[in-house]
Amino acid sequence: MIDLFIGNVWSVMLELAPWLLLGAAVSGLVHVFLPDDFVKRHLTGRGSIAKAVALGVPLPLCSCGVIPAGLGLKKDGASDAASVGFLISTPQTGVDSVLVSAAFLGWPFAVFKVLAAGVTGMVGGWLTEQLGGPRQPWDGGDTHADATEGGGRLSAGIAHAEDLIQSIWGWLAFGVLASAAITTFLPAEGLTGWSAWGAIGTMVAVLLVSLPLYVCATASVPIAASLVAGGMPTGAALVFLMAGPASNIATMGAIKRAFGARILAIYLVTIVAGSVGLGMLFDALFSTTISAAHHHGDHATWWATGSAWLLVALLVRYALADLRRTLNARRMASSAEAQVVLRVEGMTCGGCVSRLERTLQGAEGITLASVSLEPGQATVQGSLSASEVAQIIDETGFKAVR
Repeated sequence: MIDLFIGNVWSVMLELAPWLLLGAAVSGLVHVFLPDDFVKRHLTGRGSIAKAVALGVPLPLCSCGVIPAGLGLKKDGASDAASVGFLISTPQTGVDSVLVSAAFLGWPFAVFKVLAAGVTGMVGGWLTEQLGGPRQPWDGGDTHADATEGGGRLSAGIAHAEDLIQSIWGWLAFGVLASAAITTFLPAEGLTGWSAWGAIGTMVAVLLVSLPLYVCATASVPIAASLVAGGMPTGAALVFLMAGPASNIATMGAIKRAFGARILAIYLVTIVAGSVGLGMLFDALFSTTISAAHHHGDHATWWATGSAWLLVALLVRYALADLRRTLNARRMASSAEAQVVLRVEGMTCGGCVSRLERTLQGAEGITLASVSLEPGQATVQGSLSASEVAQIIDETGFKAVR
């Protein structure tokens, strides 16, 4: 059984890795060639909702980076309606998510998911415009854009692609292991009981799980594919991959703070009703047999194998980096040496944390550095003053607050 489980893990990696790495590479190219102010310049005035959704659906923002990006649009003057449309549509899709969804669940599912993200974003933005009330004043502080390292566009693109994968590496590992476990330890007919709940019952159950939790649009695709292969309706998988990425407890809190309770209610109603309605529509239009057609097939080509080993190496690297960060934080917590502690703004994901920590750790005069995302904070030991550490942070592309 263990050998079967390991084989299924490798099968998922062969299926996932090529498309994930390709999507990350495309994301890096888009990131470096799209002007920094392009999105913000086009999300005001007439047609702002449609522009926000059209730009948000393919935009390569990881789920953890959507909230600061969406709130940044509001801060810079975008309408509440455009900001909400962006926040609903963007986390559901992305280049990597579309490619991985197509690999595991088929192109009809992937294309339908893109269209579903666009529809829900448009509807949510329109409802916000009609029912959201007066524009809420901005009081969320600064929302610095994601920083990239220097060294030209190529290095910046590679850094961004790595940030994208690193920000979700834990969810990727969990998704691969959970998918392999479902395939290994549940019989083929093990989940056919989903049908007894009916389409609506299954989708409601999926909503209860996915709404409050963080669900990564890319890393959770293998889990959804395994559940579908075991008997869950494909429409319920669509609900899982729409509602999960677009909502979690942290997202709800940020939206309530920035937009108010009324718009938060519109946001949640749009996601719930939209995902269930579109899930039912998908099941009515397409045969569920397409869902398992691309799952766990024989994809042991040289490029699939190479991609899988590269992804394994990256996951190990990121795991070791997180372990080192945890050990450094514990060492610093127990150390009596004087420390400089600064609040840092502009970090949106684990990749940002790692980049800043590498920069600080490599700076002359710093013996130990620890950076955390929640709260955004840098703690440094060494001979540098607070102002000198702040200068390094600012030069890295973030903002140090003393």
